[in-house]
Amino acid sequence: MPLKKSFSDLVSESRRRNDEVDADELAQRLDNEEPGLIVIDVREDGELVGGLIPGSIHIGRGVLERDIERRVFNGLAKDADLAKPIVLYCAGGNRSLLAADALKQMGFTNVLSLIGGFRAWAGADRKIEFPTRII
Repeated sequence: MPLKKSFSDLVSESRRRNDEVDADELAQRLDNEEPGLIVIDVREDGELVGGLIPGSIHIGRGVLERDIERRVFNGLAKDADLAKPIVLYCAGGNRSLLAADALKQMGFTNVLSLIGGFRAWAGADRKIEFPTRII
């Protein structure tokens, strides 16, 4: 039986449901130290060799739903945490859209995906950092 929806179909649907931010806007928000802004890298561990966006938290897409409370909110997300701005990114901006769907289902209300993902960020010669270890 053929797939009812392809990966591209799922991403297209998710793009209609979720808001996105481009690298310039994210850089401005980071430069302005926007209160409560959380940036999460949802790429796989092996993708981190090229670096990550400074200040971001790496939680692989496969464990995001399981680990977000422990890794970002000290074990328990409170009501106020659900409204904090969260920007998700992957390599190209597709998996982060799907991850945004999942976080919204969990109750997070201010979730964005980075257009073009880490490639767009690094391609604009933005600052990157290299992890000392992967959790």
